[in-house]
Formats: sequence, C-alpha cells, structure tokens
Amino acid sequence: MAQEVRGVIAPGKNEPVRVETIVVPDPGPGEAVVKIQACGVCHTDLHYKQGGINDDFPFLLGHEAAGVVESVGAGVTDVAPGDFVILNWRAVCGQCRACLRGRPWYCFDTHNAKQKMTLKDGTELSPALGIGAFAEKTLVAAGQCTKVDPSVSPAVAGLLGCGVMAGIGAAINTGNVGRGDTVAVIGCGGVGDAAIAGSRLAGAAKIIAVDIDDRKLTTAEKLGATHTVNSRTTDPVEAIRDLTGGFGADVVIEAVGRPETYQQAFYARDLAGTVVLVGVPTPDMKLELPLIDVFGRGGALKSSWYGDCLPSRDFPMLIDLHLQGRLDLGAFVSETITLDDIEAAFERMHHGDVLRSVVEF
Repeated sequence: MAQEVRGVIAPGKNEPVRVETIVVPDPGPGEAVVKIQACGVCHTDLHYKQGGINDDFPFLLGHEAAGVVESVGAGVTDVAPGDFVILNWRAVCGQCRACLRGRPWYCFDTHNAKQKMTLKDGTELSPALGIGAFAEKTLVAAGQCTKVDPSVSPAVAGLLGCGVMAGIGAAINTGNVGRGDTVAVIGCGGVGDAAIAGSRLAGAAKIIAVDIDDRKLTTAEKLGATHTVNSRTTDPVEAIRDLTGGFGADVVIEAVGRPETYQQAFYARDLAGTVVLVGVPTPDMKLELPLIDVFGRGGALKSSWYGDCLPSRDFPMLIDLHLQGRLDLGAFVSETITLDDIEAAFERMHHGDVLRSVVEF
C-alpha cells in the first residue's frame, strides 16, 4: 500500500518551498523505501529551487540523508528492512564500460527508482538527485542505500551523502593528496572545508584555505587548515606561492565553481601540480586560458564527480574514522532544524551564516 508522508517541495522557480503530503509507493523490483532520520540542507537543493538544474518542477527536495530501510522490492539482496543506510545519488550499475574496467566510481549509467512519488492529486514529483529526502520517507533505487555502522548519529552520517564526501573525495580520490604535500583549497563552504579535512587525513604538510569571509577561514582552521588567505584583500596566487617557497601548491582544489577562481587555482599550483574542480559552475560560464600555459605547466586538470567516491567503499570507512575520533563530522553541523524551517535555512546558507543545517525527523 502506498503511504502518505510529509515532505518539502519546490513548486516553481524561486518560489518559497512548501510542506505537502507526499504519496510514496511500495517499492518495486530493485527499489527500497527508507524512513529518513536526518537530511542536510545542501546548496544543490537551493539550485533546484532556483531553477538552476532544470525546470522539472515540482521538485521533492533533499538528498544528503541517512535513515533506516523500511521495505524492499523484488530482487534486492544488498540491503534489508532495519538496515541503517546513507543515501547516495550515484548508484553504480556494474555493467557499463567504466564498471567493467574496474572503475565503478566513474559509472556512466547510474540509476534511480523507476516509480514516481506524487502529490495527493497525482502530480508527479522530481526527487532532487533522484533521492527527495526532505520527507519522512522516500523511495530510491536499492543501490542508492549504503549500509554503515548504526551507532553513528544520523545527523552527521547523512552529510557523507553529498557535500562532505564530495570534498573529502576531491582531496583523497581525485587529487591524490599524499603525505607531505602542499594543498590549497579555494572556497571554504561545506565542500571546501571537507576537502581541507580530507587533506589533513591524507597527511598533507601544509593546507592553505582561501576565502573572502573571515568567518569561514576561522572554521577552516578548526578543520585542519594550517594557513588562511582572505582573497578579498590579498592576491591568493601570490599568497599561495609565498607560502610554498615560491613554487605553488602540489594540489589546488577549487570549491567555488567560477572561472575567476579556477584561473587562480590554475596559476597557484606548482609545475606538474594538480588542479581539482569540485565547485559546480553554471551552464553559461566559460573559461579562457592561454594554451601555452596549459602545456607549459604540465600536471593535471581534473574535475571531481561526487568526490570520485565508491559509496560501498568510502562511506563505511569514513564513518569508522569518525567513530574512532579521527574525522570530526560533527564539526560540519551548524544547527538542527525541522521540515518547517527549510526556507529560512536556505537564507542562512545563502548569507554564509551556517556550514550545514540538518533536518532531523
């Protein structure tokens, strides 16, 4: 039997979000219904609300979530009712050319639930990133559920579902930050701070945080930055070079997603260094670089998809590190709120007042 639950939708471009009754169908083959315990308010949800992703309104927002599997459909063997899971938005297929070459973190055919959740009048909803977790329960593909240690707080576990994993993975998986490396992170929101935490985990010797907001730079220091640069008042390229013996950083992670900051990242890296783009640009943005500089500086220019993570490998490992006291996921949670507070949480996020607001159910 289909269930009726409370959930938050974005009804139209730039319209205020609304709490509505959501109809969640029973899981079909390969699907699961998950009772949500916590869901972070991510900037991607704001992009959906603003029409920056596509115009498939109404959206059921929320995707950075953890909860308990309530029921599963036919053929599901990896998870069972009662399992505590983190939801991921890139369920790997196992059969595409990337998966068959042993690179499932690049899976080119990720999938979501086939059935649609709806409003009471039958209007079909588009779940954010195929999840839609600003709801008491949601329907997902079973492959989007990753089992982790149930002793962890749902409020911190869910953060690995998007922003924190994207940042940590950008450093460890995409940037291959190693022991003794110098790292610069441009943009110290949730993803950038996670990249700082990931660089610290990987053993980076020097981690330089760059932002235009001193509040964010203070938080970056708490998460592992050894140096900070306010790029509103200081040229970040020159500052990063000064802090690295005139050479530039081994790895520069751009967590803003703008051409100007990408150019800064490009010129702030050492010869043969690596630039990692994890900030999400808009479709209209264009980048112009002298091709001779691209050739002459060598190294690698990479983009990081979801931190190039493999949820089945990375989520349990990072939860274990948190439970061991080696990764402070709790530092990313600025406040806990209810479904009714999400519109206000978007405002606080937009103004840089919080690192993460987390909805608890």
